[in-house]
Amino acid sequence: MSLFTHRAYWRWSAGVQFARLPATMAPLAFTLLTTATTGSYRLGGVLMSVYVAAEMLCAVPVGRLLDRVGPSRGLPVLLLLTGAGFVVLATAAAAGAPGAVLLAVVLLPGITGGALSGGFRTLLADTVDDGLLPRAISVDAMILDGVLVGGPALVTLLDLAGSLVPLTAMAAACVAAALLVPRREGEHERVESGQDVPPVRLVTYLPWLCCAFTIGLLTSTIEVAPLPLVQRLGAPATAAPVLIAVLCGASIAGSALYAWRGKIGDPRLFLTGFVAGGIVLAADLGWAGLLASVVVIGVCGGPLVAATSVNLQRLLPKNRRSAGFSLSFTVQSAGFGLGSLAVGVLPLWLAPLFGVFAAAIAGAMLVAKPARAIGTMSVTS
Repeated sequence: MSLFTHRAYWRWSAGVQFARLPATMAPLAFTLLTTATTGSYRLGGVLMSVYVAAEMLCAVPVGRLLDRVGPSRGLPVLLLLTGAGFVVLATAAAAGAPGAVLLAVVLLPGITGGALSGGFRTLLADTVDDGLLPRAISVDAMILDGVLVGGPALVTLLDLAGSLVPLTAMAAACVAAALLVPRREGEHERVESGQDVPPVRLVTYLPWLCCAFTIGLLTSTIEVAPLPLVQRLGAPATAAPVLIAVLCGASIAGSALYAWRGKIGDPRLFLTGFVAGGIVLAADLGWAGLLASVVVIGVCGGPLVAATSVNLQRLLPKNRRSAGFSLSFTVQSAGFGLGSLAVGVLPLWLAPLFGVFAAAIAGAMLVAKPARAIGTMSVTS
Protein backbone atom coordinates (compact mmCIF):
# COMPACT_ATOMS: atom_id res chain seq x y z
CA MET A 1 0.00 0.00 0.00
CA SER A 2 1.23 3.49 -0.82
CA LEU A 3 1.83 5.66 2.21
CA PHE A 4 -0.15 8.52 0.70
CA THR A 5 -3.31 6.38 0.51
CA HIS A 6 -2.72 4.73 3.90
CA ARG A 7 -5.71 5.96 5.91
CA ALA A 8 -4.50 4.47 9.19
CA TYR A 9 -1.18 6.29 8.87
CA TRP A 10 -2.81 9.66 8.26
CA ARG A 11 -5.11 9.16 11.25
CA TRP A 12 -2.01 8.41 13.34
CA SER A 13 -0.24 11.42 11.87
CA ALA A 14 -3.13 13.76 12.67
CA GLY A 15 -3.19 12.48 16.23
CA VAL A 16 0.52 12.85 16.83
CA GLN A 17 0.61 16.37 15.36
CA PHE A 18 -2.20 17.47 17.69
CA ALA A 19 -0.32 15.85 20.59
CA ARG A 20 2.88 17.74 19.67
CA LEU A 21 1.20 21.09 19.13
CA PRO A 22 0.89 22.09 22.83
CA ALA A 23 4.63 21.60 23.39
CA THR A 24 5.46 23.89 20.47
CA MET A 25 2.98 26.49 21.73
CA ALA A 26 4.01 26.34 25.38
CA PRO A 27 7.11 28.62 25.45
CA LEU A 28 5.36 31.65 23.98
CA ALA A 29 1.98 30.83 25.56
CA PHE A 30 3.47 30.68 29.08
CA THR A 31 5.38 33.92 28.55
CA LEU A 32 2.32 35.80 27.29
CA LEU A 33 0.17 34.34 30.07
CA THR A 34 2.44 35.40 32.93
CA THR A 35 3.14 38.79 31.38
CA ALA A 36 -0.59 39.51 31.19
CA THR A 37 -1.53 38.11 34.61
CA THR A 38 1.52 38.85 36.78
CA GLY A 39 3.49 41.37 34.76
CA SER A 40 6.56 39.11 34.70
CA TYR A 41 7.70 37.52 31.44
CA ARG A 42 10.53 35.85 33.39
CA LEU A 43 8.00 33.74 35.28
CA GLY A 44 6.89 32.35 31.91
CA GLY A 45 10.44 31.19 31.25
CA VAL A 46 10.63 29.52 34.65
CA LEU A 47 7.26 27.83 34.02
CA MET A 48 8.62 26.42 30.77
CA SER A 49 11.74 25.15 32.50
CA VAL A 50 9.68 23.36 35.17
CA TYR A 51 7.34 21.95 32.51
CA VAL A 52 10.23 20.55 30.45
CA ALA A 53 11.98 19.17 33.54
CA ALA A 54 8.81 17.33 34.56
CA GLU A 55 8.46 15.90 31.05
CA MET A 56 12.03 14.65 30.98
CA LEU A 57 12.01 13.15 34.48
CA CYS A 58 8.69 11.36 34.00
CA ALA A 59 8.97 10.31 30.34
CA VAL A 60 10.48 6.88 30.97
CA PRO A 61 8.41 5.79 34.02
CA VAL A 62 5.18 6.97 32.39
CA GLY A 63 6.28 5.30 29.15
CA ARG A 64 6.78 2.07 31.09
CA LEU A 65 3.23 2.42 32.39
CA LEU A 66 2.03 2.80 28.80
CA ASP A 67 3.83 -0.42 27.90
CA ARG A 68 1.94 -2.22 30.65
CA VAL A 69 -1.56 -0.98 29.81
CA GLY A 70 -1.05 -0.65 26.04
CA PRO A 71 -0.57 2.70 24.29
CA SER A 72 -3.97 2.58 22.60
CA ARG A 73 -5.61 2.42 26.03
CA GLY A 74 -3.20 4.62 27.91
CA LEU A 75 -2.60 7.49 25.48
CA PRO A 76 -6.17 8.87 25.52
CA VAL A 77 -6.06 9.00 29.32
CA LEU A 78 -2.67 10.74 29.35
CA LEU A 79 -3.81 13.22 26.71
CA LEU A 80 -6.96 14.10 28.61
CA LEU A 81 -4.98 14.53 31.82
CA THR A 82 -2.50 16.76 30.01
CA GLY A 83 -5.30 18.88 28.58
CA ALA A 84 -6.87 19.12 32.03
CA GLY A 85 -3.51 20.31 33.38
CA PHE A 86 -3.46 23.20 30.91
CA VAL A 87 -7.02 24.13 31.90
CA VAL A 88 -6.08 24.12 35.60
CA LEU A 89 -3.06 26.32 34.82
CA ALA A 90 -5.17 28.81 32.89
CA THR A 91 -7.76 28.85 35.68
CA ALA A 92 -5.12 29.44 38.35
CA ALA A 93 -3.57 32.28 36.35
CA ALA A 94 -6.97 33.88 35.76
CA ALA A 95 -7.67 33.71 39.50
CA GLY A 96 -4.47 35.61 40.24
CA ALA A 97 -2.65 32.70 41.86
CA PRO A 98 0.90 33.48 43.03
CA GLY A 99 3.91 32.30 41.04
CA ALA A 100 4.62 29.39 43.39
CA VAL A 101 1.14 27.97 42.73
CA LEU A 102 1.58 28.30 38.96
CA LEU A 103 4.92 26.49 39.18
CA ALA A 104 3.25 23.66 41.07
CA VAL A 105 0.30 23.47 38.67
CA VAL A 106 2.46 23.34 35.54
CA LEU A 107 3.84 20.04 36.82
CA LEU A 108 0.49 18.42 35.98
CA PRO A 109 0.73 18.60 32.16
CA GLY A 110 4.49 18.07 32.36
CA ILE A 111 4.25 14.77 34.22
CA THR A 112 1.67 13.27 31.86
CA GLY A 113 3.00 14.81 28.64
CA GLY A 114 6.52 13.41 28.61
CA ALA A 115 5.61 9.96 27.27
CA LEU A 116 3.13 11.04 24.59
CA SER A 117 5.64 11.02 21.72
CA GLY A 118 7.01 7.64 22.78
CA GLY A 119 3.51 6.17 22.97
CA PHE A 120 2.53 7.45 19.54
CA ARG A 121 5.81 6.22 18.05
CA THR A 122 5.09 2.75 19.48
CA LEU A 123 1.69 2.75 17.76
CA LEU A 124 3.33 3.55 14.43
CA ALA A 125 4.87 0.05 14.46
CA ASP A 126 1.33 -1.38 14.31
CA THR A 127 0.06 1.21 11.86
CA VAL A 128 2.47 0.65 8.95
CA ASP A 129 4.54 -2.37 7.96
CA ASP A 130 8.32 -2.48 8.05
CA GLY A 131 8.66 -1.66 4.37
CA LEU A 132 6.84 1.65 4.77
CA LEU A 133 8.38 2.59 8.10
CA PRO A 134 11.38 4.65 6.87
CA ARG A 135 9.14 6.61 4.52
CA ALA A 136 6.48 7.09 7.21
CA ILE A 137 9.00 8.51 9.69
CA SER A 138 10.49 10.83 7.05
CA VAL A 139 7.10 12.23 6.07
CA ASP A 140 6.31 12.72 9.75
CA ALA A 141 9.58 14.64 10.19
CA MET A 142 8.56 16.96 7.35
CA ILE A 143 5.18 17.65 8.95
CA LEU A 144 6.86 18.17 12.33
CA ASP A 145 8.89 21.06 10.86
CA GLY A 146 5.60 22.73 10.00
CA VAL A 147 4.24 22.16 13.50
CA LEU A 148 7.37 23.64 15.07
CA VAL A 149 6.89 26.82 13.05
CA GLY A 150 3.11 26.87 13.26
CA GLY A 151 2.83 26.49 17.05
CA PRO A 152 4.28 29.89 18.01
CA ALA A 153 2.47 31.55 15.09
CA LEU A 154 -0.83 30.12 16.33
CA VAL A 155 -0.15 31.43 19.84
CA THR A 156 0.47 34.91 18.44
CA LEU A 157 -2.88 34.86 16.65
CA LEU A 158 -4.86 33.40 19.56
CA ASP A 159 -3.37 35.85 22.04
CA LEU A 160 -5.22 38.63 20.23
CA ALA A 161 -8.40 37.15 21.77
CA GLY A 162 -6.92 36.95 25.27
CA SER A 163 -3.92 35.55 27.09
CA LEU A 164 -5.89 32.51 28.30
CA VAL A 165 -7.00 31.47 24.81
CA PRO A 166 -3.71 29.79 23.77
CA LEU A 167 -3.82 27.49 26.80
CA THR A 168 -7.43 26.65 26.01
CA ALA A 169 -6.38 25.77 22.47
CA MET A 170 -3.57 23.60 23.86
CA ALA A 171 -6.12 21.70 25.95
CA ALA A 172 -8.39 21.33 22.90
CA ALA A 173 -5.47 19.94 20.89
CA CYS A 174 -4.95 17.28 23.55
CA VAL A 175 -8.62 16.29 23.35
CA ALA A 176 -8.44 16.09 19.54
CA ALA A 177 -5.32 13.91 19.79
CA ALA A 178 -7.09 11.62 22.28
CA LEU A 179 -9.94 11.13 19.82
CA LEU A 180 -7.50 10.26 17.03
CA VAL A 181 -5.43 7.68 18.91
CA PRO A 182 -5.56 4.50 16.77
CA ARG A 183 -7.88 1.96 18.35
CA ARG A 184 -6.53 -0.94 16.35
CA GLU A 185 -5.98 -4.07 18.39
CA GLY A 186 -2.64 -5.52 17.41
CA GLU A 187 -0.05 -7.87 18.78
CA HIS A 188 1.69 -4.91 20.43
CA GLU A 189 -1.42 -3.60 22.15
CA ARG A 190 -0.53 -5.08 25.50
CA VAL A 191 2.56 -7.11 26.26
CA GLU A 192 3.34 -8.01 29.83
CA SER A 193 6.89 -8.21 31.10
CA GLY A 194 7.16 -11.97 31.08
CA GLN A 195 5.59 -12.53 27.65
CA ASP A 196 8.36 -11.11 25.51
CA VAL A 197 12.09 -11.39 24.98
CA PRO A 198 14.28 -10.21 27.86
CA PRO A 199 15.23 -6.52 27.81
CA VAL A 200 18.39 -5.72 25.84
CA ARG A 201 21.18 -4.07 27.80
CA LEU A 202 21.34 -0.29 27.62
CA VAL A 203 24.78 -0.44 25.98
CA THR A 204 23.12 -1.96 22.91
CA TYR A 205 20.97 1.14 22.47
CA LEU A 206 23.81 3.53 23.22
CA PRO A 207 24.88 4.30 19.61
CA TRP A 208 21.32 5.25 18.69
CA LEU A 209 20.80 7.27 21.84
CA CYS A 210 24.02 9.08 21.00
CA CYS A 211 22.62 9.77 17.52
CA ALA A 212 19.48 11.24 19.08
CA PHE A 213 21.59 13.36 21.42
CA THR A 214 23.69 14.61 18.50
CA ILE A 215 20.61 15.67 16.55
CA GLY A 216 19.40 17.87 19.39
CA LEU A 217 22.86 19.19 20.25
CA LEU A 218 23.96 20.39 16.80
CA THR A 219 20.54 21.50 15.58
CA SER A 220 20.03 23.69 18.64
CA THR A 221 23.33 25.44 17.95
CA ILE A 222 21.75 26.89 14.82
CA GLU A 223 18.19 27.33 16.04
CA VAL A 224 19.21 29.17 19.22
CA ALA A 225 22.02 31.25 17.72
CA PRO A 226 20.82 32.64 14.36
CA LEU A 227 21.29 36.23 15.54
CA PRO A 228 24.95 35.97 16.66
CA LEU A 229 25.75 33.81 13.62
CA VAL A 230 24.62 36.49 11.16
CA GLN A 231 25.98 39.34 13.26
CA ARG A 232 29.37 37.64 13.17
CA LEU A 233 29.28 38.33 9.43
CA GLY A 234 28.21 41.95 9.89
CA ALA A 235 24.60 41.33 8.82
CA PRO A 236 21.60 43.03 10.48
CA ALA A 237 19.31 41.22 12.92
CA THR A 238 16.66 40.93 10.20
CA ALA A 239 18.84 38.28 8.50
CA ALA A 240 18.49 35.85 11.42
CA PRO A 241 15.08 34.43 10.32
CA VAL A 242 16.60 33.68 6.91
CA LEU A 243 19.00 31.25 8.57
CA ILE A 244 16.14 29.43 10.30
CA ALA A 245 14.22 29.29 7.02
CA VAL A 246 17.24 27.76 5.26
CA LEU A 247 17.60 25.15 8.03
CA CYS A 248 13.89 24.23 7.90
CA GLY A 249 13.89 24.11 4.11
CA ALA A 250 16.98 21.90 4.03
CA SER A 251 15.51 19.61 6.68
CA ILE A 252 12.27 19.22 4.73
CA ALA A 253 14.21 18.59 1.51
CA GLY A 254 16.38 15.95 3.18
CA SER A 255 13.36 14.18 4.65
CA ALA A 256 11.53 14.35 1.30
CA LEU A 257 14.46 12.78 -0.54
CA TYR A 258 14.78 10.12 2.14
CA ALA A 259 11.05 9.38 1.95
CA TRP A 260 11.19 9.19 -1.85
CA ARG A 261 14.02 6.64 -1.74
CA GLY A 262 12.24 4.63 0.96
CA LYS A 263 15.47 3.07 2.24
CA ILE A 264 16.87 3.07 5.76
CA GLY A 265 20.35 4.05 4.61
CA ASP A 266 23.62 4.16 6.52
CA PRO A 267 23.47 6.60 9.48
CA ARG A 268 27.27 6.97 9.37
CA LEU A 269 26.83 8.97 6.17
CA PHE A 270 24.49 11.41 7.91
CA LEU A 271 26.76 11.63 10.94
CA THR A 272 29.64 12.46 8.60
CA GLY A 273 27.51 15.30 7.23
CA PHE A 274 26.97 16.54 10.78
CA VAL A 275 30.71 16.47 11.44
CA ALA A 276 31.53 18.34 8.23
CA GLY A 277 28.71 20.85 8.68
CA GLY A 278 29.62 21.54 12.30
CA ILE A 279 33.29 22.11 11.49
CA VAL A 280 32.45 24.56 8.70
CA LEU A 281 29.95 26.32 10.98
CA ALA A 282 32.62 26.76 13.64
CA ALA A 283 35.26 27.90 11.15
CA ASP A 284 33.52 31.18 10.21
CA LEU A 285 34.05 30.93 6.44
CA GLY A 286 31.73 33.77 5.49
CA TRP A 287 28.23 33.59 4.07
CA ALA A 288 29.08 30.70 1.75
CA GLY A 289 30.40 28.63 4.63
CA LEU A 290 27.51 29.53 6.95
CA LEU A 291 24.78 28.67 4.44
CA ALA A 292 26.56 25.52 3.26
CA SER A 293 26.96 24.24 6.81
CA VAL A 294 23.31 24.94 7.65
CA VAL A 295 22.14 23.17 4.48
CA VAL A 296 24.31 20.11 5.13
CA ILE A 297 23.17 19.80 8.75
CA GLY A 298 19.53 20.30 7.75
CA VAL A 299 19.65 17.79 4.89
CA CYS A 300 21.26 15.14 7.12
CA GLY A 301 19.02 15.79 10.14
CA GLY A 302 15.74 14.28 8.93
CA PRO A 303 17.30 11.08 7.54
CA LEU A 304 19.33 10.62 10.73
CA VAL A 305 16.13 10.91 12.79
CA ALA A 306 14.47 8.25 10.64
CA ALA A 307 17.43 5.85 10.66
CA THR A 308 17.77 6.20 14.42
CA SER A 309 14.08 5.57 14.99
CA VAL A 310 13.90 2.51 12.72
CA ASN A 311 16.94 0.87 14.28
CA LEU A 312 15.76 1.56 17.82
CA GLN A 313 12.49 -0.17 16.99
CA ARG A 314 14.41 -3.24 15.85
CA LEU A 315 16.34 -3.41 19.12
CA LEU A 316 13.60 -2.55 21.61
CA PRO A 317 11.59 -5.47 23.01
CA LYS A 318 7.88 -5.13 22.34
CA ASN A 319 7.17 -4.67 26.03
CA ARG A 320 9.64 -1.78 26.31
CA ARG A 321 8.93 0.32 23.24
CA SER A 322 7.02 3.21 24.78
CA ALA A 323 9.63 3.58 27.51
CA GLY A 324 12.47 3.16 25.01
CA PHE A 325 11.19 5.74 22.55
CA SER A 326 10.39 8.10 25.42
CA LEU A 327 14.00 7.75 26.57
CA SER A 328 15.20 8.53 23.03
CA PHE A 329 13.08 11.68 22.81
CA THR A 330 14.26 12.71 26.28
CA VAL A 331 17.92 12.27 25.29
CA GLN A 332 17.32 14.34 22.15
CA SER A 333 15.70 17.07 24.24
CA ALA A 334 18.65 16.98 26.63
CA GLY A 335 20.94 17.49 23.66
CA PHE A 336 18.90 20.46 22.56
CA GLY A 337 19.06 21.96 26.03
CA LEU A 338 22.83 21.47 26.34
CA GLY A 339 23.35 22.92 22.87
CA SER A 340 21.37 25.98 23.90
CA LEU A 341 23.45 26.27 27.06
CA ALA A 342 26.68 26.00 25.04
CA VAL A 343 25.61 28.89 22.84
CA GLY A 344 24.89 30.96 25.92
CA VAL A 345 28.14 30.38 27.81
CA LEU A 346 30.82 29.55 25.22
CA PRO A 347 32.47 31.46 22.38
CA LEU A 348 30.39 31.14 19.23
CA TRP A 349 33.11 29.29 17.31
CA LEU A 350 33.38 26.64 20.03
CA ALA A 351 29.70 25.77 20.52
CA PRO A 352 29.25 23.73 17.27
CA LEU A 353 32.30 21.62 18.06
CA PHE A 354 30.43 19.85 20.86
CA GLY A 355 27.95 18.61 18.25
CA VAL A 356 30.84 17.59 16.00
CA PHE A 357 32.38 15.61 18.86
CA ALA A 358 29.07 13.88 19.67
CA ALA A 359 28.52 12.96 16.00
CA ALA A 360 32.04 11.55 15.76
CA ILE A 361 31.50 9.45 18.91
CA ALA A 362 28.18 8.11 17.56
CA GLY A 363 29.83 7.23 14.25
CA ALA A 364 32.69 5.48 16.03
CA MET A 365 30.19 3.40 18.03
CA LEU A 366 28.47 2.29 14.83
CA VAL A 367 31.79 1.38 13.23
CA ALA A 368 32.77 -0.62 16.31
CA LYS A 369 29.57 -2.71 16.26
CA PRO A 370 28.56 -2.98 12.60
CA ALA A 371 26.88 -6.36 12.82
CA ARG A 372 24.54 -5.38 15.62
CA ALA A 373 24.01 -1.72 14.80
CA ILE A 374 23.80 -1.49 11.02
CA GLY A 375 24.00 -4.98 9.67
CA THR A 376 20.28 -5.13 8.76
CA MET A 377 19.88 -1.80 7.05
CA SER A 378 19.05 -2.89 3.51
CA VAL A 379 15.25 -3.06 3.73
CA THR A 380 13.46 -1.16 0.99
CA SER A 381 9.85 -0.23 0.63
